[in-house]
Amino acid sequence: MHLHPDDAEAIRREFERLANLTPAELSAWLETAESRKVGMVRRGETESVGRQSARRILEIRRKAIAELTEADYAHMKKVIGYCRRHLAQRPAARKSGGDVADTRWRWSLMNWGHDPLKPDETSPGPPRRR
Repeated sequence: MHLHPDDAEAIRREFERLANLTPAELSAWLETAESRKVGMVRRGETESVGRQSARRILEIRRKAIAELTEADYAHMKKVIGYCRRHLAQRPAARKSGGDVADTRWRWSLMNWGHDPLKPDETSPGPPRRR
């Protein structure tokens, strides 16, 4: 399966929009206790699926566009799907007191590269080399 260039560009654009933590922010987040507290850990593994995803996001971000593989695009699509689903499940204001800053919901999203409290216009970092 080979992606059409327009489809690949659309995936990259949506991935960059949703995975809004910079590599430095994501790396720093992975060092926190909160990052380690959330997410599903598969049997026989020691790290949550979200933290594994974060490490994969960091690998993808280090690559030039021309170096991206179909597996990279598949992971970008997985990140897009996860973020969209979980953003739609935002905790009700009455449950979180209106503040989601210190919720497992936010922490889980951050393990997937998205901080829901970060303004949309924030760039995830410098554009990748073409």
